[in-house]
Amino acid sequence: MSTAASPDVDPLFSWHGVPLPVYSGGNEVELLRGGDALFPAQIDAIRHARHEVWLATYIFHHDNAGAELVAALRAAAQRGVRVRVVVDGFGSKASLPWLREQLAGSHVALAVFRPIDRWWRWLQPGQLRRLHQKLCVVDGERGFVGGVNIIDDRMDLNIGPIESPRLDYAVGLRGPVVEPVAQAARAVWTRAWLGRDFGEELLALVRSPEPMARLRRLVRRLRMPGGRPRPGEEAQDLAPVCAAFVLRDNLRQRRTIERAYIEAIRAARVRVDLITPYFYPGQAFRRALRDAARRGVQVRLVLQGKVDYRIAGIAAQALYAELLGHGVKIYEYTPAYLHAKVAVVDEAWATVGSSNIDPLSLLLNLEANVLVQDASFARAVADEIGAAVQVSQEVDLRRQGSGLRAFLARALVAWVAYVYLRVAGAAGRY
Repeated sequence: MSTAASPDVDPLFSWHGVPLPVYSGGNEVELLRGGDALFPAQIDAIRHARHEVWLATYIFHHDNAGAELVAALRAAAQRGVRVRVVVDGFGSKASLPWLREQLAGSHVALAVFRPIDRWWRWLQPGQLRRLHQKLCVVDGERGFVGGVNIIDDRMDLNIGPIESPRLDYAVGLRGPVVEPVAQAARAVWTRAWLGRDFGEELLALVRSPEPMARLRRLVRRLRMPGGRPRPGEEAQDLAPVCAAFVLRDNLRQRRTIERAYIEAIRAARVRVDLITPYFYPGQAFRRALRDAARRGVQVRLVLQGKVDYRIAGIAAQALYAELLGHGVKIYEYTPAYLHAKVAVVDEAWATVGSSNIDPLSLLLNLEANVLVQDASFARAVADEIGAAVQVSQEVDLRRQGSGLRAFLARALVAWVAYVYLRVAGAAGRY
Protein backbone atom coordinates (compact mmCIF):
# COMPACT_ATOMS: atom_id res chain seq x y z
CA MET A 1 0.00 0.00 0.00
CA SER A 2 1.33 3.43 -0.84
CA THR A 3 2.58 5.30 2.20
CA ALA A 4 2.01 8.62 0.46
CA ALA A 5 -1.73 7.99 0.53
CA SER A 6 -1.85 7.24 4.22
CA PRO A 7 -2.79 10.26 6.36
CA ASP A 8 -1.81 8.38 9.53
CA VAL A 9 1.95 8.44 9.06
CA ASP A 10 3.32 10.65 11.84
CA PRO A 11 6.67 12.08 10.64
CA LEU A 12 7.99 12.60 14.17
CA PHE A 13 7.40 9.96 16.84
CA SER A 14 9.47 12.24 19.00
CA TRP A 15 8.83 10.28 22.18
CA HIS A 16 11.19 7.59 20.91
CA GLY A 17 13.99 10.14 21.22
CA VAL A 18 13.62 10.38 25.03
CA PRO A 19 15.92 7.79 26.67
CA LEU A 20 14.82 8.50 30.28
CA PRO A 21 11.44 8.65 32.06
CA VAL A 22 9.77 12.07 31.96
CA TYR A 23 7.17 12.56 34.67
CA SER A 24 4.10 14.73 34.38
CA GLY A 25 1.57 15.85 36.97
CA GLY A 26 -2.18 16.26 36.91
CA ASN A 27 -2.93 12.69 35.81
CA GLU A 28 -5.63 10.21 36.72
CA VAL A 29 -4.39 6.62 37.03
CA GLU A 30 -6.71 3.71 37.79
CA LEU A 31 -5.50 0.17 38.51
CA LEU A 32 -7.49 -2.41 36.52
CA ARG A 33 -7.37 -6.10 37.39
CA GLY A 34 -7.51 -8.35 34.36
CA GLY A 35 -9.69 -8.18 31.30
CA ASP A 36 -12.78 -8.29 33.50
CA ALA A 37 -12.00 -4.70 34.51
CA LEU A 38 -10.05 -3.51 31.45
CA PHE A 39 -12.32 -4.54 28.57
CA PRO A 40 -15.50 -2.78 29.79
CA ALA A 41 -13.48 0.40 30.39
CA GLN A 42 -11.90 0.21 26.93
CA ILE A 43 -15.23 -0.48 25.22
CA ASP A 44 -16.86 2.41 27.07
CA ALA A 45 -14.09 4.75 25.92
CA ILE A 46 -14.35 3.52 22.32
CA ARG A 47 -18.14 3.92 22.31
CA HIS A 48 -17.67 7.57 23.29
CA ALA A 49 -14.81 8.20 20.83
CA ARG A 50 -15.24 11.31 18.69
CA HIS A 51 -12.08 11.42 16.57
CA GLU A 52 -9.69 8.47 16.74
CA VAL A 53 -8.84 5.16 18.39
CA TRP A 54 -5.38 3.57 18.40
CA LEU A 55 -4.95 0.03 19.69
CA ALA A 56 -1.82 -2.16 19.86
CA THR A 57 -1.66 -5.66 21.31
CA TYR A 58 0.32 -8.88 21.21
CA ILE A 59 -2.71 -11.22 21.23
CA PHE A 60 -6.13 -10.40 19.77
CA HIS A 61 -8.02 -13.64 20.28
CA HIS A 62 -11.19 -14.87 18.60
CA ASP A 63 -13.27 -15.34 21.74
CA ASN A 64 -16.11 -13.39 23.31
CA ALA A 65 -13.76 -10.74 24.69
CA GLY A 66 -12.26 -10.19 21.25
CA ALA A 67 -15.66 -10.19 19.54
CA GLU A 68 -17.05 -7.52 21.87
CA LEU A 69 -14.06 -5.28 21.28
CA VAL A 70 -14.28 -5.79 17.52
CA ALA A 71 -17.94 -4.77 17.62
CA ALA A 72 -17.04 -1.54 19.45
CA LEU A 73 -14.24 -0.77 16.97
CA ARG A 74 -16.50 -1.39 13.97
CA ALA A 75 -19.24 0.81 15.42
CA ALA A 76 -16.77 3.63 16.06
CA ALA A 77 -15.42 3.44 12.51
CA GLN A 78 -18.97 3.40 11.11
CA ARG A 79 -19.76 6.72 12.73
CA GLY A 80 -16.63 8.31 11.26
CA VAL A 81 -14.03 7.75 13.97
CA ARG A 82 -10.56 6.94 12.62
CA VAL A 83 -9.68 3.51 14.04
CA ARG A 84 -6.21 1.99 13.78
CA VAL A 85 -5.32 -1.46 15.16
CA VAL A 86 -1.94 -3.22 15.16
CA VAL A 87 -1.36 -6.79 16.36
CA ASP A 88 1.74 -8.92 16.57
CA GLY A 89 2.23 -11.38 13.73
CA PHE A 90 3.23 -14.22 16.04
CA GLY A 91 1.03 -13.61 19.08
CA SER A 92 -2.12 -13.15 16.97
CA LYS A 93 -1.21 -15.57 14.16
CA ALA A 94 -4.03 -18.04 14.88
CA SER A 95 -6.65 -15.27 15.07
CA LEU A 96 -5.62 -13.19 12.06
CA PRO A 97 -7.99 -14.81 9.51
CA TRP A 98 -10.92 -14.29 11.89
CA LEU A 99 -9.85 -10.73 12.73
CA ARG A 100 -9.48 -9.75 9.07
CA GLU A 101 -12.90 -11.21 8.30
CA GLN A 102 -14.51 -9.36 11.22
CA LEU A 103 -12.97 -6.03 10.20
CA ALA A 104 -13.54 -6.38 6.44
CA GLY A 105 -15.44 -3.40 5.04
CA SER A 106 -15.45 -1.58 8.37
CA HIS A 107 -12.85 1.12 7.62
CA VAL A 108 -10.82 -0.13 10.60
CA ALA A 109 -7.19 -0.15 9.42
CA LEU A 110 -5.51 -3.33 10.64
CA ALA A 111 -1.70 -3.58 10.57
CA VAL A 112 0.32 -6.69 11.45
CA PHE A 113 3.69 -6.27 13.13
CA ARG A 114 6.23 -8.61 11.54
CA PRO A 115 3.79 -11.12 10.02
CA ILE A 116 4.85 -14.76 9.63
CA ASP A 117 2.27 -15.84 7.09
CA ARG A 118 4.99 -17.37 4.88
CA TRP A 119 7.75 -19.78 5.88
CA TRP A 120 10.44 -17.48 4.56
CA ARG A 121 9.31 -14.75 6.95
CA TRP A 122 11.21 -16.58 9.68
CA LEU A 123 14.43 -15.96 7.74
CA GLN A 124 14.02 -12.19 7.84
CA PRO A 125 16.19 -10.32 10.36
CA GLY A 126 14.49 -9.30 13.58
CA GLN A 127 11.64 -11.85 13.54
CA LEU A 128 12.40 -12.84 17.14
CA ARG A 129 11.73 -9.25 18.24
CA ARG A 130 7.98 -9.02 18.79
CA LEU A 131 5.37 -6.38 19.61
CA HIS A 132 4.54 -7.13 23.23
CA GLN A 133 2.99 -3.75 24.12
CA LYS A 134 -0.67 -3.46 25.09
CA LEU A 135 -1.81 0.09 24.34
CA CYS A 136 -5.11 1.79 23.66
CA VAL A 137 -5.67 5.54 23.24
CA VAL A 138 -9.00 7.24 22.53
CA ASP A 139 -9.14 10.83 21.27
CA GLY A 140 -5.77 11.50 22.88
CA GLU A 141 -7.63 11.82 26.20
CA ARG A 142 -8.05 8.31 27.58
CA GLY A 143 -5.28 5.74 27.58
CA PHE A 144 -4.83 2.15 28.67
CA VAL A 145 -1.47 0.45 29.26
CA GLY A 146 -0.65 -2.88 30.86
CA GLY A 147 -0.02 -6.57 30.44
CA VAL A 148 -3.54 -7.71 29.49
CA ASN A 149 -3.91 -9.20 26.01
CA ILE A 150 -7.25 -9.18 24.22
CA ILE A 151 -8.29 -12.62 25.38
CA ASP A 152 -10.71 -13.73 28.07
CA ASP A 153 -9.13 -14.11 31.52
CA ARG A 154 -10.39 -17.70 31.61
CA MET A 155 -8.97 -18.73 28.24
CA ASP A 156 -5.44 -19.97 27.50
CA LEU A 157 -4.10 -20.25 23.95
CA ASN A 158 -2.37 -23.58 24.65
CA ILE A 159 -4.83 -25.20 27.05
CA GLY A 160 -8.21 -23.70 26.17
CA PRO A 161 -10.72 -22.78 28.90
CA ILE A 162 -9.18 -22.52 32.37
CA GLU A 163 -11.01 -22.68 35.67
CA SER A 164 -9.53 -19.65 37.45
CA PRO A 165 -8.84 -16.30 35.77
CA ARG A 166 -5.17 -15.49 35.22
CA LEU A 167 -3.72 -12.73 37.37
CA ASP A 168 -2.99 -9.65 35.29
CA TYR A 169 -3.20 -5.86 35.47
CA ALA A 170 -3.50 -2.70 33.39
CA VAL A 171 -3.99 0.99 34.12
CA GLY A 172 -6.53 3.47 32.83
CA LEU A 173 -5.07 6.93 32.21
CA ARG A 174 -6.18 10.52 31.78
CA GLY A 175 -4.02 13.62 31.67
CA PRO A 176 -0.66 14.61 30.14
CA VAL A 177 0.75 11.07 30.41
CA VAL A 178 -1.64 9.97 27.65
CA GLU A 179 0.25 12.01 25.02
CA PRO A 180 3.37 9.79 24.89
CA VAL A 181 1.15 6.68 24.93
CA ALA A 182 -0.60 8.02 21.82
CA GLN A 183 2.73 8.71 20.15
CA ALA A 184 3.91 5.17 20.87
CA ALA A 185 0.70 3.63 19.50
CA ARG A 186 0.89 5.72 16.32
CA ALA A 187 4.55 4.84 15.89
CA VAL A 188 4.15 1.08 16.16
CA TRP A 189 1.03 1.08 13.93
CA THR A 190 2.85 3.05 11.25
CA ARG A 191 5.92 0.85 11.54
CA ALA A 192 3.77 -2.20 10.85
CA TRP A 193 1.65 -0.43 8.20
CA LEU A 194 4.74 0.48 6.18
CA GLY A 195 5.75 -3.16 6.23
CA ARG A 196 9.38 -2.65 7.07
CA ASP A 197 11.68 -1.78 9.94
CA PHE A 198 12.55 1.87 9.47
CA GLY A 199 14.76 2.49 12.49
CA GLU A 200 17.41 4.41 10.58
CA GLU A 201 14.87 6.70 8.95
CA LEU A 202 13.20 7.31 12.32
CA LEU A 203 16.48 8.16 14.00
CA ALA A 204 17.32 10.58 11.21
CA LEU A 205 14.00 12.35 11.77
CA VAL A 206 14.46 12.49 15.53
CA ARG A 207 17.96 13.97 15.14
CA SER A 208 16.97 16.63 12.64
CA PRO A 209 16.64 20.22 13.96
CA GLU A 210 12.86 20.63 13.63
CA PRO A 211 11.89 17.35 15.35
CA MET A 212 14.39 17.99 18.12
CA ALA A 213 12.87 21.43 18.71
CA ARG A 214 9.42 19.87 19.00
CA LEU A 215 10.83 17.20 21.30
CA ARG A 216 12.35 19.81 23.62
CA ARG A 217 9.04 21.67 23.77
CA LEU A 218 7.25 18.42 24.66
CA VAL A 219 9.71 17.57 27.41
CA ARG A 220 9.49 21.09 28.86
CA ARG A 221 5.70 20.72 29.05
CA LEU A 222 5.90 17.43 30.91
CA ARG A 223 9.00 17.65 33.08
CA MET A 224 8.68 18.86 36.63
CA PRO A 225 10.70 21.89 37.76
CA GLY A 226 14.09 20.75 38.98
CA GLY A 227 14.21 17.52 36.98
CA ARG A 228 12.77 14.04 37.34
CA PRO A 229 11.60 12.98 40.81
CA ARG A 230 13.63 10.15 42.25
CA PRO A 231 11.98 7.05 43.73
CA GLY A 232 11.24 7.63 47.39
CA GLU A 233 11.14 11.41 47.06
CA GLU A 234 7.91 13.38 47.12
CA ALA A 235 7.10 15.03 43.80
CA GLN A 236 6.06 18.20 45.59
CA ASP A 237 6.23 20.34 42.46
CA LEU A 238 3.80 18.13 40.55
CA ALA A 239 0.09 17.93 41.14
CA PRO A 240 -1.17 14.40 41.78
CA VAL A 241 -0.95 12.03 40.12
CA CYS A 242 2.70 12.02 39.02
CA ALA A 243 3.26 9.50 36.22
CA ALA A 244 5.60 8.65 33.36
CA PHE A 245 5.19 6.42 30.31
CA VAL A 246 8.27 4.37 29.45
CA LEU A 247 9.11 2.21 26.44
CA ARG A 248 11.53 -0.54 25.55
CA ASP A 249 12.32 -0.30 21.87
CA ASN A 250 15.32 -0.91 19.63
CA LEU A 251 16.13 2.76 19.14
CA ARG A 252 17.07 5.09 22.01
CA GLN A 253 14.94 3.44 24.71
CA ARG A 254 16.57 0.03 24.76
CA ARG A 255 17.05 -0.09 28.54
CA THR A 256 14.64 2.57 29.79
CA ILE A 257 12.30 0.16 31.60
CA GLU A 258 15.13 -1.91 33.08
CA ARG A 259 16.93 1.21 34.34
CA ALA A 260 13.72 2.56 35.87
CA TYR A 261 13.34 -0.66 37.87
CA ILE A 262 16.98 -0.68 38.97
CA GLU A 263 16.93 2.98 39.94
CA ALA A 264 13.85 2.47 42.09
CA ILE A 265 15.26 -0.66 43.75
CA ARG A 266 18.57 1.05 44.52
CA ALA A 267 16.71 3.90 46.23
CA ALA A 268 14.42 1.60 48.23
CA ARG A 269 14.42 2.05 52.01
CA VAL A 270 11.52 -0.14 53.21
CA ARG A 271 10.26 -2.62 50.62
CA VAL A 272 10.46 -3.91 47.07
CA ASP A 273 7.52 -6.07 45.94
CA LEU A 274 7.54 -7.40 42.38
CA ILE A 275 5.28 -9.73 40.40
CA THR A 276 6.33 -11.19 37.07
CA PRO A 277 5.71 -14.55 35.38
CA TYR A 278 9.06 -14.70 33.57
CA PHE A 279 12.09 -13.86 35.68
CA TYR A 280 15.69 -14.05 34.54
CA PRO A 281 17.19 -10.58 35.06
CA GLY A 282 20.67 -9.44 34.18
CA GLN A 283 23.55 -8.92 36.56
CA ALA A 284 22.78 -5.29 37.43
CA PHE A 285 19.14 -6.09 38.25
CA ARG A 286 20.05 -9.05 40.45
CA ARG A 287 22.72 -7.01 42.21
CA ALA A 288 20.18 -4.28 42.98
CA LEU A 289 17.82 -6.85 44.53
CA ARG A 290 20.61 -8.46 46.58
CA ASP A 291 21.96 -5.13 47.81
CA ALA A 292 18.48 -3.96 48.81
CA ALA A 293 17.86 -7.12 50.83
CA ARG A 294 21.29 -6.87 52.51
CA ARG A 295 20.61 -3.33 53.72
CA GLY A 296 17.39 -4.44 55.39
CA VAL A 297 14.81 -3.72 52.69
CA GLN A 298 11.99 -6.28 52.48
CA VAL A 299 12.34 -7.74 48.98
CA ARG A 300 9.58 -10.09 47.80
CA LEU A 301 9.22 -11.67 44.37
CA VAL A 302 5.99 -13.34 43.27
CA LEU A 303 6.67 -15.69 40.35
CA GLN A 304 4.59 -18.27 38.54
CA GLY A 305 3.84 -21.52 40.30
CA LYS A 306 1.79 -22.94 37.43
CA VAL A 307 4.48 -23.00 34.75
CA ASP A 308 3.30 -22.54 31.16
CA TYR A 309 6.74 -22.69 29.49
CA ARG A 310 9.21 -25.17 30.98
CA ILE A 311 12.38 -23.29 30.03
CA ALA A 312 11.01 -20.13 31.67
CA GLY A 313 10.38 -22.01 34.90
CA ILE A 314 13.87 -23.51 34.85
CA ALA A 315 15.38 -20.06 34.21
CA ALA A 316 13.73 -18.51 37.27
CA GLN A 317 14.48 -21.48 39.52
CA ALA A 318 18.13 -21.36 38.51
CA LEU A 319 18.39 -18.03 40.35
CA TYR A 320 16.51 -19.03 43.49
CA ALA A 321 19.49 -20.09 45.59
CA GLU A 322 21.47 -16.95 44.78
CA LEU A 323 18.63 -14.57 45.69
CA LEU A 324 17.34 -16.51 48.70
CA GLY A 325 20.87 -16.67 50.08
CA HIS A 326 20.95 -12.87 50.21
CA GLY A 327 17.62 -12.48 51.97
CA VAL A 328 15.25 -12.06 49.02
CA LYS A 329 11.91 -13.79 49.63
CA ILE A 330 10.40 -15.70 46.69
CA TYR A 331 6.80 -16.87 46.36
CA GLU A 332 5.24 -19.06 43.68
CA TYR A 333 1.68 -18.11 42.72
CA THR A 334 -0.35 -21.31 42.35
CA PRO A 335 -4.11 -20.44 42.32
CA ALA A 336 -4.06 -19.62 38.58
CA TYR A 337 -1.76 -18.72 35.72
CA LEU A 338 0.30 -15.61 36.39
CA HIS A 339 0.63 -12.92 33.72
CA ALA A 340 0.97 -9.75 35.84
CA LYS A 341 3.95 -7.40 35.56
CA VAL A 342 3.70 -4.98 38.47
CA ALA A 343 5.95 -3.67 41.23
CA VAL A 344 5.86 -1.30 44.17
CA VAL A 345 8.82 0.30 45.96
CA ASP A 346 8.43 1.89 49.39
CA GLU A 347 5.25 3.93 49.80
CA ALA A 348 4.89 5.95 46.62
CA TRP A 349 6.51 4.32 43.55
CA ALA A 350 4.79 1.69 41.44
CA THR A 351 4.81 0.38 37.90
CA VAL A 352 2.35 -1.57 35.75
CA GLY A 353 3.04 -2.69 32.20
CA SER A 354 3.87 -5.38 29.68
CA SER A 355 7.54 -5.95 30.49
CA ASN A 356 8.63 -9.19 32.12
CA ILE A 357 11.99 -9.32 33.88
CA ASP A 358 13.74 -11.56 31.37
CA PRO A 359 15.93 -11.16 28.26
CA LEU A 360 13.01 -11.17 25.80
CA SER A 361 11.30 -8.22 27.47
CA LEU A 362 14.39 -6.32 28.59
CA LEU A 363 16.48 -6.73 25.43
CA LEU A 364 14.28 -7.74 22.47
CA ASN A 365 10.54 -7.07 22.51
CA LEU A 366 8.71 -3.77 22.20
CA GLU A 367 7.38 -3.14 25.71
CA ALA A 368 5.54 -0.37 27.56
CA ASN A 369 5.11 0.43 31.26
CA VAL A 370 3.66 3.25 33.30
CA LEU A 371 5.62 4.53 36.31
CA VAL A 372 3.55 6.18 39.03
CA GLN A 373 4.69 8.24 42.01
CA ASP A 374 1.60 8.46 44.17
CA ALA A 375 0.96 7.04 47.63
CA SER A 376 -2.66 6.08 46.98
CA PHE A 377 -1.88 4.22 43.77
CA ALA A 378 1.15 2.52 45.35
CA ARG A 379 -1.09 1.29 48.19
CA ALA A 380 -3.52 -0.19 45.67
CA VAL A 381 -0.70 -2.07 43.94
CA ALA A 382 0.80 -3.13 47.28
CA ASP A 383 -2.57 -4.50 48.41
CA GLU A 384 -2.84 -6.60 45.24
CA ILE A 385 0.68 -7.96 45.68
CA GLY A 386 0.01 -8.66 49.35
CA ALA A 387 -3.11 -10.62 48.44
CA ALA A 388 -1.10 -12.62 45.88
CA VAL A 389 1.56 -13.40 48.49
CA GLN A 390 -1.09 -14.72 50.88
CA VAL A 391 -2.21 -17.39 48.42
CA SER A 392 1.29 -18.26 47.15
CA GLN A 393 3.82 -20.81 48.34
CA GLU A 394 7.03 -19.42 49.81
CA VAL A 395 10.16 -21.00 48.36
CA ASP A 396 12.41 -22.61 50.98
CA LEU A 397 16.15 -22.16 50.55
CA ARG A 398 16.79 -25.58 52.13
CA ARG A 399 14.95 -27.28 49.28
CA GLN A 400 16.96 -25.62 46.55
CA GLY A 401 19.58 -27.55 44.63
CA SER A 402 23.22 -26.86 45.31
CA GLY A 403 26.60 -27.89 44.03
CA LEU A 404 27.10 -29.27 40.54
CA ARG A 405 23.39 -29.69 39.72
CA ALA A 406 22.57 -26.04 40.46
CA PHE A 407 25.61 -24.87 38.55
CA LEU A 408 24.68 -26.94 35.49
CA ALA A 409 21.10 -25.63 35.55
CA ARG A 410 22.31 -22.03 35.55
CA ALA A 411 24.86 -22.78 32.85
CA LEU A 412 22.17 -24.34 30.62
CA VAL A 413 19.81 -21.39 31.04
CA ALA A 414 22.60 -18.87 30.45
CA TRP A 415 23.65 -20.68 27.27
CA VAL A 416 20.08 -20.85 25.91
CA ALA A 417 19.56 -17.15 26.66
CA TYR A 418 22.89 -16.25 25.04
CA VAL A 419 22.16 -18.19 21.85
CA TYR A 420 18.64 -16.79 21.58
CA LEU A 421 19.81 -13.22 22.03
CA ARG A 422 22.62 -13.60 19.53
CA VAL A 423 20.26 -15.08 16.94
CA ALA A 424 17.88 -12.19 17.60
CA GLY A 425 20.67 -9.67 17.12
CA ALA A 426 20.85 -8.34 20.67
CA ALA A 427 24.21 -7.03 21.74
CA GLY A 428 25.85 -6.12 25.02
CA ARG A 429 26.26 -7.88 28.37
CA TYR A 430 23.27 -9.24 30.22
